[in-house]
Amino acid sequence: MREPVRISPQEARQKVITGHAILVCAYDDAEKFKHNHLEGAVPFAELRSKLTSLSKAQEIIFYCA
Repeated sequence: MREPVRISPQEARQKVITGHAILVCAYDDAEKFKHNHLEGAVPFAELRSKLTSLSKAQEIIFYCA
C-alpha cells in the first residue's frame, strides 16, 4: 500500500468539482459529520456502502476537521 499523499485544500476542491475524486469526511458519527462536513463531502458510512461499486482507480480524498 502506498503512503497517503497530502494535497492542498484548493487541489482537493478542484478534484471534487471536476468529478476526479470523492471527498470523504473521516468521521463515522452522523452528528460530527453534520457539524464538520465540507461542501461536496460524503460521510464515511456512505463511502463504505459504495465501495463495491467504485472503480479501483477512483481517487478518494479523506479529511477530518
